[in-house]
Amino acid sequence: MTVLREKGVLVGDWQEVVAAVRREDFLPAVIETPERVVSRAQEPEAWLAAVYEDQSLVTQVNDGRQAAERAGAYRLPTSSSSMPSLMLEMLGLLDVRDRHRVLELGAGTGYHAAWLACRVGGERVTSVEKDPGLAAQAAKNVAAAGFTPQVVCGDGDAGWPLAAPYDRVIATYAVPAVPYAWVEQSVMPGGRIVAPWGGSFFPHSFVTLDVVAGAGGGPVARGRFSGYPAFMRSRNRRPERGYLADFLHHRGEEDESRTRLSPRELCADADALFWVGLGLTDAWYLLVDAADGSGEATLWVLADDRTSWAAVEYAPEQEAYAVGQFGPRRLWDEVEEAHREWGRLGRPGRDRAGLSVTSGGEYVWLDSPARVVRIAPR
Repeated sequence: MTVLREKGVLVGDWQEVVAAVRREDFLPAVIETPERVVSRAQEPEAWLAAVYEDQSLVTQVNDGRQAAERAGAYRLPTSSSSMPSLMLEMLGLLDVRDRHRVLELGAGTGYHAAWLACRVGGERVTSVEKDPGLAAQAAKNVAAAGFTPQVVCGDGDAGWPLAAPYDRVIATYAVPAVPYAWVEQSVMPGGRIVAPWGGSFFPHSFVTLDVVAGAGGGPVARGRFSGYPAFMRSRNRRPERGYLADFLHHRGEEDESRTRLSPRELCADADALFWVGLGLTDAWYLLVDAADGSGEATLWVLADDRTSWAAVEYAPEQEAYAVGQFGPRRLWDEVEEAHREWGRLGRPGRDRAGLSVTSGGEYVWLDSPARVVRIAPR
């Protein structure tokens, strides 16, 4: 509470909610902070201190498979207790009010569902979790803490029609596209959806959508982007991840060229990354700084399917940079083309972009829904 109050993120009714729901009641005996793994049995004071820091705590890796314990095995975080200040940012966007019925996708530990239940009443909250083990534990956690949301095991992307319609829908994982089921299961008009959104290249936007009647009478959701969240990806369409070496192959066989687009400037410009990310939904990037203090760096662009990769070598004071590309796709060429398209639009900020979700697909627009710049058919 003290940390959140000092950050100025505790507002309105959520102050009482945060005070009433103890985070420690929802966390396992072993948690992973950004710095290290902490065991409650071995370090009880350190464990409790970590719990009440404003930080994300990983509670599951590799979907719970024991392979993650092998020495050197890649550890992909697959469930966590989100940073409380980020949860409050999302809830501010959601604008939950008395008597609202709320659908949460991604129960995780149950902590967020308990917040919602404390705010509007457990009978008005449904939380869906795909992992059966996590769903069972979340249900136990909320019950033990004295709250009564309905926690069910199911595919969050399908929503939960049995309790629909909902005044508010919130996702605790990032989606590459907003499922239309969430729109269909929302109150119309007046429903609202909040979710972390984006493809592999830039999944760091909240989208806040209001549900209204479309031209044909069916529900349509429209809204804009904000924030810079970092959430785990939907398990339905989660791209493969691993060590950098897992994505690199045929080194020495790449095609070489030069570019004038600075990889470091690109990575420092969130607006550029957002707009480039609209064109590279199935590839991701990694900027690796040289360890010698030279200021040099390599920007890697890697296809989710591991078939293609690109490398751009950055050095200070240069105006052109060496590029290597391998595979059926020329990923850096795609980055440059997406960047040029952003330039043709006048290099708008992300705050000028919006999203419409219909039964036919998703439409990213600039300034108004009438100016569509990207279409993703359903």
